[in-house]
Amino acid sequence: MKRIKQLLNWCLLFSAIAVTAQEDLYKEEIHVQGKDTLQYRIMYPENFSKTQQYPVVLFLHGAGERGNDNKKQLVHGSKLFSDKTNRGAFPSIVIFPQCPKSDYWSKVEVDRSTKPIGLNFTYESGPTTSMKMVMNLMDEFSEKPFVKKEKIYVGGLSMGGMGTFEILYRRPEMFAAAFAICGGGNPASAKVYADKIDLWVFHGAKDDVVDPQLSVAMVSAILKHGGKPNFTLYSDANHNSWDPAFAEPKLLTWLFSKSKK
Repeated sequence: MKRIKQLLNWCLLFSAIAVTAQEDLYKEEIHVQGKDTLQYRIMYPENFSKTQQYPVVLFLHGAGERGNDNKKQLVHGSKLFSDKTNRGAFPSIVIFPQCPKSDYWSKVEVDRSTKPIGLNFTYESGPTTSMKMVMNLMDEFSEKPFVKKEKIYVGGLSMGGMGTFEILYRRPEMFAAAFAICGGGNPASAKVYADKIDLWVFHGAKDDVVDPQLSVAMVSAILKHGGKPNFTLYSDANHNSWDPAFAEPKLLTWLFSKSKK
């Protein structure tokens, strides 16, 4: 029994070290605009040089990772980009902003009394404060001399998947490609970016939190307006379709191969 406890303690210690190392790769930053602040983490490529140019990836987390600790947003997705092999193969700058608990990436009315949740997207009333802050951050960051402007990407899951579709609508000229996992959006907005931005949409067929029909509707609208999106529907996945999506062997190869049209 004593040996088992010792092994468990060692496992917990190594796990804590791994988490700390993960967080250390993503530096803590704060973006300020007027009275508003946006906390975010940023990871630069190995051997980063301001005299070179790099692709940029913006990742939008889900509702469960909202807060003000500038930490929880790294729970899903950060390891995909910080993996040693991936960092070596795809040198890039990766940004993980954190949405406050009281806000949402997307302008949407959420009804959690139903399952899947009810969602009514109201883009016409303007972006949320958090979306405004992310756009302002990206507007400023994209002007840095070390940013490869033709290779700026965005992706996200759940609430972040919704934010991905919305930021494409609000900044169609900025992004070369995007991936949206278990998200949704306003299909009417797709005409703004459908034929300009390459997309890969993911969803779980068994999702009982965010209806997979929302992704189907977005893909249909993108096709209608001239886009040619990838669409992967996982027959056995529930809301955690980010697990098989992040495990897709060609996801990063596909993403980083895209340049602005």
